[in-house]
Amino acid sequence: MNERRVLLELFDAALRAVDGRACTARFLRDAKLPAPVAVFAVGKAASAMAMGARDVLGDALHSMLVITKHGHSDPDLDRGPRVLQLEAAHPVPDERSLAAGAELESRLAGLPPDVFPLFLVSGGSSSLVEVLNEGVSLGDLRTLNERGLAAGWDIAALNAERVKLSRLKAGGIARLLGARRALALFISDVPTDDPGVIGSGLLGRAGTGVDFIERHIVGSVDTAVRTVVEAAQARGLAIEARAHRFDGDAAAVAEEFLAALRATHADGLVWGGESTVTLPEIHGRGGRNTHLALTIVRKLNRGERLVVLAAGTDGTDGPTSDAGAVVDEQSADRATLAGCDVERAWREFDSGSALEAAEDLVHTGPTGTNVGDLLIGIKQVAGPLRGGALPRML
Repeated sequence: MNERRVLLELFDAALRAVDGRACTARFLRDAKLPAPVAVFAVGKAASAMAMGARDVLGDALHSMLVITKHGHSDPDLDRGPRVLQLEAAHPVPDERSLAAGAELESRLAGLPPDVFPLFLVSGGSSSLVEVLNEGVSLGDLRTLNERGLAAGWDIAALNAERVKLSRLKAGGIARLLGARRALALFISDVPTDDPGVIGSGLLGRAGTGVDFIERHIVGSVDTAVRTVVEAAQARGLAIEARAHRFDGDAAAVAEEFLAALRATHADGLVWGGESTVTLPEIHGRGGRNTHLALTIVRKLNRGERLVVLAAGTDGTDGPTSDAGAVVDEQSADRATLAGCDVERAWREFDSGSALEAAEDLVHTGPTGTNVGDLLIGIKQVAGPLRGGALPRML
């Protein structure tokens, strides 16, 4: 058995289970929305979710505004009528984020009374679309995001600060809608799957008043975890799922996962969640998943027959184009032979460079979803490890 390939196949199965297009279409087929419908999609999975809405709505589609991360837009949407697709910056907002916010606010203000609004929201929305409070500058917003990312704030702490600068966060869209009926579908990347937290609460409830927005989670990391277990069973493997989601410091998560993987009597272990890293002022290439993976590399014992995947379901790890990595006890040797000092790379948060040298990085490209991160580990059967370059996932 090629354990590394099996891990990639399990990860791919999980991505398919929480695909934004499929999750959105599945819900809307039974929703029976009043026509015509205006679609507002925001987040890393916005284009995929919008495609799912277009698949179902057909001629009932009045208009569509899609705001997504640079490089994550779907050109098929641009070929359709009445669609405007915008790209903005993530994880630190830029001028495009403000332009996207202005377009969203303008469209909501001018929406005809007979048109039903449908919102499709996924992770990354906080950075991608923004309307600032009076007296707040883009520089203020960027500084806040950069400080929070460098300090390793969790999503709750970062959102608590973001809402102080924003007219859209913490229920801003609900306030714009007033008493208007609407439907909001979410692909969740937050620990509690709370619509009031996803995208810093763009579609959260506005204050204590009653609104008329119907909210549903259509995809989460729990679905991805269950799919890994089922896909492993189909391959004759028993994979144990951890009951709670992981969060907190990536290095600490790595150690906890490795201890649990060593202890389980199953063939492997899967865990979903989202870790954090606290970056020094000067750091190298990488993200929370590659730092987590490199921590595991440092903790694996010589000859220990464990293989671990750590990857983001959105296909990106922090500011990189890497989704994550698959590592084993020979990863350090491969990196060293390629001229990389693994200990230096770990200390300087240059994990991406070390794992690239080991040919351990995973690349998926934009996945059309974003439910957080997955850790999957399996115990190897007898036989030599194959440490060559990983196949690129399509």
